[in-house]
Amino acid sequence: MQITLAAIGKLKDPALKSLYEEYKKRLEWKLVLHEFEAKASTGQEGAVLLGTIPPSTFLITLDENGENLTSEEFATCLQDIQLYHQGKLGLIIGGPNGLSKEIKDRSQKSIAFGPMTWPHLLVRVMLLEQLYRAQQILKGHPYHRG
Repeated sequence: MQITLAAIGKLKDPALKSLYEEYKKRLEWKLVLHEFEAKASTGQEGAVLLGTIPPSTFLITLDENGENLTSEEFATCLQDIQLYHQGKLGLIIGGPNGLSKEIKDRSQKSIAFGPMTWPHLLVRVMLLEQLYRAQQILKGHPYHRG
């Protein structure tokens, strides 16, 4: 799996950065991160974020209004991307103003981490953990004991 993660905000907090790096190290899938400073206009952010996503990539956005998936459902979604989309996955985490219409229109799936609002930088760490968990579910590894 080739994963491109585009996010607004730079991960500077040492604790969050350490957790992010730990889960990235555990991933067997290739992950490329593109971080950008927040801009005043989500339209401007949208073009910048989408510009990092390679062509023919299945795009998932993280949005508080997205679908709530179990870890198993997320793993199945990733398995389908591996099978039917050449294993090319793009993930976008927007800025404080949310996602632009341009990004929402291009996205093929939108997911949320529950109905609560989470800090964008913490979502990045949660996403990496869920990617790792999905990888382990697909391998039948006991890391996930759902």
